[in-house]
Amino acid sequence: MKEYIAYRGRMFQIEWYFTVNGKRPALDYAETLSEIDKVKFENLLRLMGDLGSIHNQEKFRFEGDQIYAFKPQPHRFLCFFFDGKKIIITNGFVKKKNQLPKSEKEKAIRHKQDYIHRVKDGTYYDEKK
Repeated sequence: MKEYIAYRGRMFQIEWYFTVNGKRPALDYAETLSEIDKVKFENLLRLMGDLGSIHNQEKFRFEGDQIYAFKPQPHRFLCFFFDGKKIIITNGFVKKKNQLPKSEKEKAIRHKQDYIHRVKDGTYYDEKK
């Protein structure tokens, strides 16, 4: 069974994105974090899920093209907001430069488009893979 939910809060349900083949880029990356980095990330998920916003741009930031980033230093988890008070986390990576890598943002946009298409088709949550 797929582990969709990263955190269920009062304001938002935060979910992991899964590819059509069942790959889970952000969750797989999150599982490689050290325990202290996992705690930092989980704290950001709780803040966003329960309060509905994180005002500190050092922790959560709009990256353009309807893509946002959770920023548990030095890691980044890109995500987007979706109907039904959902946030979908698409991919994670270590940020090594000041600017967001174009390839990571493009990956997040592709995952977002795939997610929306599969949800509209009714195949995202009902897949039996």
